[in-house]
Amino acid sequence: MTSMLLVMDMINDLVHPDGPNAKTYVACGNAKGMYRGTVDAIAKARAAGVPVGYVRVGFSPDYRECPPASPVFSRAKEAGLFKLGTWGTEVYEQFTPQPGDFDIVKHRVSPFYGTNLEPILRANGIQHLVLCGVSTNGVVQAAVREGHDRDYACTLLEDCCCGATEEEHNFALAGLKRYAAITSSDALSF
Repeated sequence: MTSMLLVMDMINDLVHPDGPNAKTYVACGNAKGMYRGTVDAIAKARAAGVPVGYVRVGFSPDYRECPPASPVFSRAKEAGLFKLGTWGTEVYEQFTPQPGDFDIVKHRVSPFYGTNLEPILRANGIQHLVLCGVSTNGVVQAAVREGHDRDYACTLLEDCCCGATEEEHNFALAGLKRYAAITSSDALSF
């Protein structure tokens, strides 16, 4: 089965230690070993010749794609977060994309909605998604559920995900066990 590793929303606005989410995603991610696990998963994918896709949430500088009634994204607009072309929407340096990696920019929680993800997967014959990122109860949950419904096999790397709190992370995982295999970066093999 042909696989792709999706590294989702591991951007400076969310996971950089000096970013605005240092007390939430960064703290939870450090406690779980998310940074080391994600680096290891990316290295394993590259060594096996498995393509890597980077999903990034972002909006034009004028936020024209931002849904004004969204409890999540309207607050981001107010705070000036997720502006494409800025430091905040760049992939955190520990996970820096390499030439040939895929860049998927999204304007909603789901990495499938209104993005180039589906055409990339189909064009490359991908049947299996290996998923990591923040937040577990946001983009990861959306990717697993929608990937499942689009007939992709899904594997979630539990140690490479986190929520704003451990409770959010664990709650999302409990529901996702029905739709995806859940493993760790240590146990990952392609």
